[in-house]
Amino acid sequence: MELLQLKYFLIVARCEHVTEAAGKLHVTQSSLSKTIQRLEDDLGAPLFDRIGRKLRLNEFGRTFLHRTEKALFELEQGKREIADLSNSDHGTLELAVTTASTLPGILREFRKNKPNIQFHVQMVTLDHMSRLLHRGEVDFCLSSPPIQGDDIECQILFADPIVVAVPVGHRYADRSGISLAELKDEWFVGVKNGYGVRDLVDSACHSAGFVPKYVYEGDEPARLTALVEAEIGLAFIPSTAKNPHERITYLQVEEHGLVREIALLSHKNRYISKAALEFRSVVTAYFGAMSKEVYGVLPIETNGE
Repeated sequence: MELLQLKYFLIVARCEHVTEAAGKLHVTQSSLSKTIQRLEDDLGAPLFDRIGRKLRLNEFGRTFLHRTEKALFELEQGKREIADLSNSDHGTLELAVTTASTLPGILREFRKNKPNIQFHVQMVTLDHMSRLLHRGEVDFCLSSPPIQGDDIECQILFADPIVVAVPVGHRYADRSGISLAELKDEWFVGVKNGYGVRDLVDSACHSAGFVPKYVYEGDEPARLTALVEAEIGLAFIPSTAKNPHERITYLQVEEHGLVREIALLSHKNRYISKAALEFRSVVTAYFGAMSKEVYGVLPIETNGE
């Protein structure tokens, strides 16, 4: 059994499609198929049920996938640890976020102490983030809402109020607060289903007796305030994403107390590099200062155990 066979098997198992897996691995389909066949010969059992070019993990395959993921995960952690020991001032932090409004400020602070560390940041849905976390493929996630799990460290950083953004010419623009019931006939711009704020807002509106009507649904939260300013629709915006430079009024939501929790997440068994430890320290301090400014107190730290 070869390490290459295990790596190929992992990708094929996740894709369950020869063509897609070959594309990700940058190998020919015939080469990939032969490698998987050799692995099955070594194991003495088929790992997939084959339907044309599509594959489906069978009972043997599901059992072997669990062991393969653990083995390759541990090898990757060893590789990361050696790299960190040899040169801790270089490398790349793998980050995933469902909330990006605070990220520029956090990365700016981090760069002051670690100018040579690079970033790879993914804006993802909760489902995608959960997969990345459980596989240990990212150093940290900034998530709202938090994700729980036996293998996940979860630190609640900030309680972020959700406000309603309205253009300055709107009939509600001279107000400071509004109830959800008053918004039932309005049109909204928002992110797609699967993002934390959207799911939180839709649930609150449903409890208030209506389903919000969206004229725009996207996957770029930063675009929403521009659409509000253009009078395309109203938007539910986290307070951390308010843009003081646009002609928008932000209204507090009365009664329901719409608040999202922002959490820092990581896999319990993923090796934490010195750069990652520095990043966690910067994030904690950043939201600690924000909590003190907004609420006059520091946040309560919790974990997923």
